[in-house]
Amino acid sequence: MNSREREGLVVCGDRNLGVGLTIYDIESGDRSLHISTCASPRYGVTCLRNQYLVASQIHRPGCVAGGIIFTWSLNKTQAPLRSYTVEVIGPLCCTKDGVYLAGGAPSGTIYIWEVTTGKLLKTWHGHNKSLTCLLFSDDGSLLISGSEDGMVVVWSMISLLDPMNNESCSSVLSCLSAHTSSVTGLLTTSCGLSSVFLSGSLDGSCKAWDIFSGTLLQTRTFATPITAIVVDPEEKLLISGSSDGRIFVNTIEVGLLEDPYHISDDQQIVLKGHTESITALTFCGLGLISASEDCTACLWDVVDWVIIRTFEHQKGAISNLLVMPQSSLVPLKSHQRPSNSFRCSLLEKYTQASPTSNGMAPLLPSRDHEIMEEYCTTDLLNQHITDLQEDHTVEAMQMKVDTNVENRAWITTMTKHTMRMNKQLQVKLLDIAEHRLKELEKTESPADEPKKKKTKENGPPIDGGKQPQH
Repeated sequence: MNSREREGLVVCGDRNLGVGLTIYDIESGDRSLHISTCASPRYGVTCLRNQYLVASQIHRPGCVAGGIIFTWSLNKTQAPLRSYTVEVIGPLCCTKDGVYLAGGAPSGTIYIWEVTTGKLLKTWHGHNKSLTCLLFSDDGSLLISGSEDGMVVVWSMISLLDPMNNESCSSVLSCLSAHTSSVTGLLTTSCGLSSVFLSGSLDGSCKAWDIFSGTLLQTRTFATPITAIVVDPEEKLLISGSSDGRIFVNTIEVGLLEDPYHISDDQQIVLKGHTESITALTFCGLGLISASEDCTACLWDVVDWVIIRTFEHQKGAISNLLVMPQSSLVPLKSHQRPSNSFRCSLLEKYTQASPTSNGMAPLLPSRDHEIMEEYCTTDLLNQHITDLQEDHTVEAMQMKVDTNVENRAWITTMTKHTMRMNKQLQVKLLDIAEHRLKELEKTESPADEPKKKKTKENGPPIDGGKQPQH
């Protein structure tokens, strides 16, 4: 890998809990770590800041209980955190900074947790069919979800996490129904334009969308169902895996075209190395990695498009692939703490009840810090820094600097996104104000006048309060 850091390949199946999860050294092919009990559905494994592996678990046959999510610390040899959920969770995704974790359920419900506290911030019914894919935008301001019925929805995180917003439908930026079958892949890319995201489906198409307007920019059609998609690191190639084991390589040429166009076989590279359906695709420093239901993962050279190495997963089909630095697997000594320490807590099963005021929410929040607490975990970080200062002053100062830099970057990103949403929010505020005025008019209706007159007649006399003499 020359000057590149060595990388590990996370491989996991979805059929047998006893098979577990395995991490291989990509360069040598040797096994670096094995976790004995794990079986996750597709897109059910994610990595938090290269320090934790989080995996939703398949539903055991005959089990009537809810779901479970395992969380492992990569550089500590200890049992995983076991977080129990109301229902089985399928796909998982996290923001790049590891602050938020989202999970989708077969019922169509979506869950969002704050990782450091484990708090369940939001749960809502997002789709009518089972969730198949979840994806955060690069800046963490948007959540994109795909379902079994082909529906793709773009959600605003600012609106979702607003404690005063009880209507999930008001958080929808785009609701896209161009796919006719299950969504099998979501990813974001710039494509030389403002912001674009791609979706793949079993209907045999890959579609490019404008992430903010929801405009369909382009459709690529294939003769076979598409089961996985990925874009190369330079965002020049779209790689699509199919149900017959073939992998199609196309250049990304997203134009402002709304009509789909077909690409013939002579206009694309076709990779043939698997005998069954492709289940996952990802990139590493050495090239493209593909996984299949034929129980193998292949590392491809992206120049000659030949297989460099094959990873055998003898006990079942591979459902998840993940690439991470090998350095994350180095065990820490008992007195050591990582320089960029990040705490991961047990995930809550239920949302905490929020206080209400006679069922009415004010037009504007009375205290701004109540909203900020939903986004930041300042108290936790400060407490952790204080703990570090007792023994590791240098690490504490470095962590404080890193935290300040991250907070400034986050504030800048969220400010830009807020400006883009300003017009939409103004319209919503006017609608709410108009609704409140109508409610006030109803409460002061003529039906209340007889009660007022009766109260006046039965009230105390005006002349000094003396009762009439009889």
